Amino acid sequence: MVDVLPTIVSVPGFKVAGVHCGLKKNGALDFALVFSDAPCTAAGVFTTNRVQAAPVLVDMERLKATPDRIRAVAINAGCANACTGQQGIDNALQTARWVAEYTGCGEDEVLVMSTGVIGTQLPMDKIKRGVELAAGALGENHWEAAARAIMTTDTRPKMASAALTAANGQPYQIAGIAKGAGMIAPNMATMLGLVVTNARFPAPLQPLLHAAAEQSFNRIVVDGDMSTNDTVLLLSNGQSGALETPVGQYPDAVRAVSRKLALDIVRDGEGATKFISILVTGAPDEAAARLIANTIATSSLVKTAFFGSDANWGRIVAAAGRSGVPVNPDQLRLWLFPGETTTGTEGGLLLFENGMPTAYREEQAGDIMRLPSVSIRLDCGAGDGAALVWTCDLSAEYVAINADYRS
Repeated sequence: MVDVLPTIVSVPGFKVAGVHCGLKKNGALDFALVFSDAPCTAAGVFTTNRVQAAPVLVDMERLKATPDRIRAVAINAGCANACTGQQGIDNALQTARWVAEYTGCGEDEVLVMSTGVIGTQLPMDKIKRGVELAAGALGENHWEAAARAIMTTDTRPKMASAALTAANGQPYQIAGIAKGAGMIAPNMATMLGLVVTNARFPAPLQPLLHAAAEQSFNRIVVDGDMSTNDTVLLLSNGQSGALETPVGQYPDAVRAVSRKLALDIVRDGEGATKFISILVTGAPDEAAARLIANTIATSSLVKTAFFGSDANWGRIVAAAGRSGVPVNPDQLRLWLFPGETTTGTEGGLLLFENGMPTAYREEQAGDIMRLPSVSIRLDCGAGDGAALVWTCDLSAEYVAINADYRS
């Protein structure tokens, strides 16, 4: 078990900064820079939306060409640089060029990420100012400033870290920051994430990051929408002298840090009042279980029932029935649990089985639904497939936040 902390002190070998350059009207931090003392091996996972932002396209190409010598990541809030044509690509490349100029690394050693409103061009005078200020403010212990600088509708920064010892006896750190609160759906969401480590891992990082994302960032839902900018990067520079092995703690730590960041996104969902764990078991296979769980998690009727603390289990069963998986209602069993429960059925309230509601007490179900954390388990009785997805409720505040997002 990897002990993950909700803070980051430092990751020796990396310097970070978060500054205000005028992208946010309220004077908040809005530009972050992460810089490595040495070239990093890097990997990335990106949105599966076919409409992809300029920084996504630039980073995908750069990681394909030079995955073993990345030095810096520049992140701006306030503008997504999406649907901006060739000028958007040019602006992303110019941002990387300025980072290289101010830090002394190569232009092709810089990755860029953006978040904010779609369809507007980056204000390049402010971006250049952000690069200049951030390069001058780089330090080992500015991780919270960087995490705050990438926030949009987030209400709090999202950080995670773990300290470990490698197979060769050397200590090392893994740390990550992320942003995201709305436009969150499986297969990446409106989120940016960056995980760094000063250890060296002998195997390729791309499969490791993909596996971590499959168990974290690809298992969360706030509203069912998928963004144009979703990016998670993993950078490893080996500056600690730690050399891990494929069977060491390194893969577990990457997964643990990623999961902490992903769950923080759900807990901070726009207007959310409840954190909901959805476990589907007994499906024909894992893919079927995930499909059922995602259908439940993205159902507006299910999510509003949770907001109203209404144990309207029929909406959950109906969502499973329309998921596309051939479920048999007579085989379904549905439990409601207080808190975050992902194993067993002890302590759960059985609501539905044999195609009918059970003789549960509505008052007991209501008491559970009013808790800030609630879990449901749906057993399909049709196989060994299982999947766990995390979501939140859908409130009136979510509508208010997104009704005037650009104003």
